[in-house]
Amino acid sequence: MAGLNKVQLIGYLGKDPEMRKTTGDKHVTSFSLGATRRWRSKSGDPQSTTDWFNIETWGRLAEICNDYLSKGRLVYVEGRLQTDRYEQEGSVRYFSKVVANEMQILDRRPEEEESVEEEQSEAE
Repeated sequence: MAGLNKVQLIGYLGKDPEMRKTTGDKHVTSFSLGATRRWRSKSGDPQSTTDWFNIETWGRLAEICNDYLSKGRLVYVEGRLQTDRYEQEGSVRYFSKVVANEMQILDRRPEEEESVEEEQSEAE
């Protein structure tokens, strides 16, 4: 039976994306994404917690993310979970990230909202 490694997230960018090029001249863009979960406690009080995910995109998607995303934007990301390892001070450390192959912006930029409001007021 084949395995499945698929992650779907909706959340807000925690910081502006950072793009770099590999030695093979490929674009890589990284950013953090916060997904908030909300629920009510047994006593009825609202509760919430935010899980933070490291996101990595490659190629043309990396360029698009770098050009259009910024801190605070709401996005949908789909990809796979990948665990990498590195050595620091003699000990091996592991970290997980989402390697995204799809991204969709779910909100509008503030300047886009202003232009929509202007168009609506002109139409009235």
